[in-house]
Order: sequence, then structure tokens, then C-alpha cells
Amino acid sequence: MTRGRTVGRAAKFSEDQILDAALAITAEDGPGAATMAAIAARLGAPTGSLYHRFSSRDLLLATLWIRSVRSFQRGFVEALTAGDAQAAALHTPRWCRRHPTEAALLLLHRRQELATTWPDELGADLDTLNAQVSDALNSFTAHHPGIDRERLTFATVDVPYGAVRRYLLERRPPPQLVDELITAACHAVLPPPNA
Repeated sequence: MTRGRTVGRAAKFSEDQILDAALAITAEDGPGAATMAAIAARLGAPTGSLYHRFSSRDLLLATLWIRSVRSFQRGFVEALTAGDAQAAALHTPRWCRRHPTEAALLLLHRRQELATTWPDELGADLDTLNAQVSDALNSFTAHHPGIDRERLTFATVDVPYGAVRRYLLERRPPPQLVDELITAACHAVLPPPNA
């Protein structure tokens, strides 16, 4: 106590630590296993401390989903903004190797599997979740008139997603060959940068 005021205790676990525990459980045993009790047990925390941060399991897992999507999108958008479609395409297998549990979460589980009811307080986040990616794709095609949006999306989104999915289903990282094949697809679908 300080001068008649109670000082709250600092939270023992950060939001990211709670989300990381939920991510680990989901990766190991699927979204259904990521209950508030299981997440609390993984952390060694009382269940009530999770509810202090997240009012529901749906809110916790929806927040995890958004955090993972934004983590992935960051490098993709940076590559497109730099004018490098091939780097944007290669971002997918490279990110999957660096973040295998998040990659499995995003590519193997639909959003509806995680949060049965999407929390209202995250509605704005969900509505704008893909806005940066869409803007980056539009900006790239505006600066590269020889490349239309469909070809760019196919080369940088569809091909890489399809290429890594099989390996993630098998619980293994995409091999280096995937990068070579994605590069070949980019060369086949997109004109050279200065064409």
C-alpha cells in the first residue's frame, strides 16, 4: 500500500506467454484441447488469471489467430512493398520453417475451429486483417503494369500455400526443393521485373 492506495500485483504471465501456451497445445493436440484449464495448467497459473486477461476461450484463441496471421503477413507485405514478388512468394515456406507451430495453426485449422463464436471486440481486427495484404498486392500491380492481380496472387499466394500444405499436414517443414519450385512457378507465371 502506498498512501491509502492499493498497488496491483504485476501479472505473472504476459499476454504472449498465454498465447504461446495455447499455441503449443493446439499444435500438439488440436484446437479442442486448448481449453482455459489446459492453458492454465501448461503455464502453471490459476485458470482465473487467464480470465482476467481474456474473458473467454474464444477471445483467447481468436487473439492467437490474429497474432499469427499478422506475424505471417508482415514479411509478405514487406517483400511486395519492396517490389520483389519472388521474395513475397518465398516468404511462405521460409516463415513456415521459422514458425512451424504458427504455420500449422494457420494452414491446417480453419478460423471457425478455433473460436466457435468470433468475439465482438475483435470484429474490427478481423475486418481489417487482410487489408494490408490486399493493399500491397494492389500497389505492386499499380507499379508493375505488365503484371495483373490474378497472376500475382496465384504466384505469391496460391502456389506457396499449396506447396507447403502437404508438408505441414505431415508435421514436417517444407524442404528446400519447395523454394526452387515456387521460384520456377514465379518465373513461369510472372514476367521478368523489367519486361
